[in-house]
Amino acid sequence: MSQKFYGMKFSKVYPLYVQKAERKNRTKEEIDQIICWLTGYDQAGLQQQLDADNDFETFFAQAPAINPNCSLIKGVVCGVRVEEIEDPLIQKVRYLDKLIDELAKGKTMEKILRQ
Repeated sequence: MSQKFYGMKFSKVYPLYVQKAERKNRTKEEIDQIICWLTGYDQAGLQQQLDADNDFETFFAQAPAINPNCSLIKGVVCGVRVEEIEDPLIQKVRYLDKLIDELAKGKTMEKILRQ
Protein backbone atom coordinates (compact mmCIF):
# COMPACT_ATOMS: atom_id res chain seq x y z
CA MET A 1 0.00 0.00 0.00
CA SER A 2 2.67 2.51 0.98
CA GLN A 3 4.65 2.17 -2.24
CA LYS A 4 1.91 3.83 -4.30
CA PHE A 5 2.51 7.14 -2.51
CA TYR A 6 6.20 7.20 -3.30
CA GLY A 7 5.72 7.60 -7.05
CA MET A 8 2.44 9.51 -6.96
CA LYS A 9 2.80 12.99 -8.43
CA PHE A 10 1.75 15.80 -6.11
CA SER A 11 0.86 17.86 -9.19
CA LYS A 12 -1.69 15.20 -10.23
CA VAL A 13 -3.39 15.08 -6.82
CA TYR A 14 -3.40 18.85 -6.21
CA PRO A 15 -6.19 19.58 -8.75
CA LEU A 16 -8.30 16.90 -7.05
CA TYR A 17 -7.87 18.67 -3.70
CA VAL A 18 -8.97 21.93 -5.34
CA GLN A 19 -11.98 20.27 -7.01
CA LYS A 20 -13.03 18.69 -3.73
CA ALA A 21 -12.86 22.07 -1.98
CA GLU A 22 -14.66 23.95 -4.74
CA ARG A 23 -17.51 21.40 -4.78
CA LYS A 24 -18.08 22.40 -1.14
CA ASN A 25 -17.88 26.16 -1.85
CA ARG A 26 -14.33 26.47 -0.54
CA THR A 27 -11.42 27.93 -2.51
CA LYS A 28 -8.09 27.07 -4.10
CA GLU A 29 -6.61 29.80 -1.87
CA GLU A 30 -7.76 27.88 1.21
CA ILE A 31 -6.19 24.69 -0.17
CA ASP A 32 -2.93 26.57 -0.75
CA GLN A 33 -3.07 28.03 2.76
CA ILE A 34 -3.49 24.54 4.24
CA ILE A 35 -0.64 23.09 2.18
CA CYS A 36 1.66 25.99 3.06
CA TRP A 37 0.75 25.72 6.76
CA LEU A 38 1.56 22.01 6.81
CA THR A 39 4.76 22.14 4.75
CA GLY A 40 6.28 25.57 5.23
CA TYR A 41 6.21 26.32 1.50
CA ASP A 42 5.30 29.85 0.49
CA GLN A 43 3.08 30.41 -2.55
CA ALA A 44 6.08 30.60 -4.92
CA GLY A 45 7.58 27.41 -3.46
CA LEU A 46 4.28 25.59 -3.79
CA GLN A 47 3.96 26.68 -7.43
CA GLN A 48 7.55 25.58 -8.06
CA GLN A 49 6.70 22.10 -6.73
CA LEU A 50 3.64 21.91 -8.97
CA ASP A 51 5.65 23.07 -12.01
CA ALA A 52 8.44 20.57 -11.25
CA ASP A 53 5.89 17.71 -11.31
CA ASN A 54 7.48 16.19 -8.19
CA ASP A 55 6.15 13.11 -6.47
CA PHE A 56 4.90 13.19 -2.87
CA GLU A 57 8.20 11.86 -1.54
CA THR A 58 10.14 14.73 -3.13
CA PHE A 59 7.43 17.27 -2.29
CA PHE A 60 7.65 16.47 1.42
CA ALA A 61 11.43 15.91 1.40
CA GLN A 62 11.93 19.43 0.02
CA ALA A 63 9.34 21.03 2.31
CA PRO A 64 10.95 23.93 4.21
CA ALA A 65 9.46 22.96 7.59
CA ILE A 66 6.72 20.54 8.51
CA ASN A 67 4.46 22.38 10.95
CA PRO A 68 5.16 21.23 14.53
CA ASN A 69 1.41 21.40 15.22
CA CYS A 70 0.79 18.62 12.71
CA SER A 71 0.86 16.26 15.72
CA LEU A 72 -2.49 17.85 16.66
CA ILE A 73 -4.06 16.42 13.49
CA LYS A 74 -6.09 13.43 14.59
CA GLY A 75 -8.80 11.32 13.09
CA VAL A 76 -9.49 8.75 10.41
CA VAL A 77 -8.69 8.90 6.70
CA CYS A 78 -9.52 5.90 4.52
CA GLY A 79 -10.25 3.86 7.65
CA VAL A 80 -6.85 4.52 9.24
CA ARG A 81 -6.12 6.77 12.23
CA VAL A 82 -3.59 9.34 10.97
CA GLU A 83 -1.86 9.61 14.34
CA GLU A 84 -1.08 5.86 14.27
CA ILE A 85 0.53 5.70 10.81
CA GLU A 86 4.16 4.62 11.18
CA ASP A 87 5.55 5.51 7.74
CA PRO A 88 6.51 9.22 7.96
CA LEU A 89 5.73 9.98 4.29
CA ILE A 90 2.33 8.30 4.35
CA GLN A 91 1.50 10.03 7.61
CA LYS A 92 2.25 13.43 6.03
CA VAL A 93 0.15 12.60 2.96
CA ARG A 94 -2.71 11.50 5.22
CA TYR A 95 -2.33 14.63 7.37
CA LEU A 96 -2.86 16.65 4.20
CA ASP A 97 -5.84 14.47 3.22
CA LYS A 98 -7.36 14.97 6.66
CA LEU A 99 -6.97 18.76 6.50
CA ILE A 100 -8.58 18.85 3.04
CA ASP A 101 -11.44 16.67 4.35
CA GLU A 102 -11.97 19.10 7.24
CA LEU A 103 -12.09 22.00 4.77
CA ALA A 104 -14.65 20.17 2.62
CA LYS A 105 -16.73 19.44 5.73
CA GLY A 106 -17.00 23.15 6.46
CA LYS A 107 -14.62 23.58 9.38
CA THR A 108 -13.21 27.06 9.92
CA MET A 109 -9.64 27.74 8.82
CA GLU A 110 -8.69 28.48 12.46
CA LYS A 111 -9.73 24.96 13.47
CA ILE A 112 -8.16 23.33 10.42
CA LEU A 113 -4.85 25.14 11.05
CA ARG A 114 -4.95 24.17 14.73
CA GLN A 115 -4.86 27.78 15.96
